[in-house]
Amino acid sequence: MRPDYDIAVIGGGAGGLVVAAGGASLGAKVVVVEKHKLGGDCLWYGCVPSKSLIKSARIAHQMRHAEQWAVGPVQPRVDLAQVMERVAGVIRGIEPHDSPERFRGLGVDVVFGSGRFVDHRTFEVNGRRITAKTFVLATGSRPAVPPIPGIDSVPYLTNETVFALREDVARLIVVGSGPIGSELAQAFRRLGSDVSVIDIAPTVLPREDAELADIVHRQLVAEGVRYHLGVKIERVEGSAGDIRMTVSRDGRSEVVAGTHLLLAAGRKANVENLGLDAAGVKVDEGRIVHRDLATTNPSIYVIGDAAGGLQFTHVAEHHAGIILRRAIFRMKWVKPSTVVPWCTYTDPELARVGLSEAEAKERNIAHRVYRFPLHEIDRARAEGETEGMAKIVTDPKGRILGAAIVAPHAGELIAECALAMRKGLKAGDLSATIHAYPTFAMVTRRAADQRLKEGLTPASRTWIKRLFGLQGT
Repeated sequence: MRPDYDIAVIGGGAGGLVVAAGGASLGAKVVVVEKHKLGGDCLWYGCVPSKSLIKSARIAHQMRHAEQWAVGPVQPRVDLAQVMERVAGVIRGIEPHDSPERFRGLGVDVVFGSGRFVDHRTFEVNGRRITAKTFVLATGSRPAVPPIPGIDSVPYLTNETVFALREDVARLIVVGSGPIGSELAQAFRRLGSDVSVIDIAPTVLPREDAELADIVHRQLVAEGVRYHLGVKIERVEGSAGDIRMTVSRDGRSEVVAGTHLLLAAGRKANVENLGLDAAGVKVDEGRIVHRDLATTNPSIYVIGDAAGGLQFTHVAEHHAGIILRRAIFRMKWVKPSTVVPWCTYTDPELARVGLSEAEAKERNIAHRVYRFPLHEIDRARAEGETEGMAKIVTDPKGRILGAAIVAPHAGELIAECALAMRKGLKAGDLSATIHAYPTFAMVTRRAADQRLKEGLTPASRTWIKRLFGLQGT
């Protein structure tokens, strides 16, 4: 029998909606099955609300420190309920773009409910059986709850609940010093909360270049965030408004007290209760087994957070484009790009693409490293934001292997490096590209310039003088 749909998308987050809209626009018959509401983690609990909160926190911070720009400082009156209402308002403004009405208007069938596969080609939801030529698993991920003794007996927040807060947060304990933990720790500190960050890792942002992560760490410490790194969490106890977490290091214990507890210690893919066994989709230790997004069932693909690997909205959207090429145009050879930029939206931001210096060393890859400090960039001086640097990793011939930037707007600045890597360009190509002056983007060009200066040795300088008859000393 002919399937009901060309494409059935399980999950209405960023990646799933790109598949749905793109497929429908190309003439495919598409259905989206979503258990909660369209938009996914990014709209409701991730990118949109966190960046909205960060902006309010940044304004409060700048008001307190306005003397840096020769303006009288002002102590802001922060009402967290009002800030969170603004966050909710931003979400409401974007929500229509991801609404069921919009997608139905595009010709996409939208079905709400939890379902599961009953065989290799059939997904059942609300008693309805759906068949399709191609299924796309876009079920996303959820916050991981670490196995802390006592965690089930105390109230805690995650990124899925923290933006629903309307009461003041006097003292916040954050478990996890990765991107989510770091962003929210700084935001709440700037909004007036006393903040303590706890992590078993010995450094903050452990996936990032340690040299650049340390710049972010120092900034948060300077703002008053307290850190307990490289510790073991013994237990947590208490009740709403009175949370006590016991940590230990080198045999010595310490109690960290707070009014609220935020868990930001990783994420877990949503792969349970989908009937994947019946569908012939192999799962290993909570991860869907796939090869370039193709699962062990040739009719079923997986994208975004559910695919494991880098868990970013832009990665899910990139995956969606790959699947559309495969499902509609039968371009089976198209694979996901290995050049993936990302950014942690602390202040300053930390953005990265490709190999870090440490990774190049660990993999025994021949490389060179070029740096340039932000305080030598004129725009940074004019803005009064000089903490940071750009760092470029190349092979011995100058081809860019990776880059990392700590600076205001680093998330925008890293795009240039990502494009350069995608096109196989060299540091010299960045150096030779005219950049508008004065901009923060000059920092990547200046880092690339260091490779050219590297070749200007005393010996080469002597030869240039002789060959061209120069008279300088």
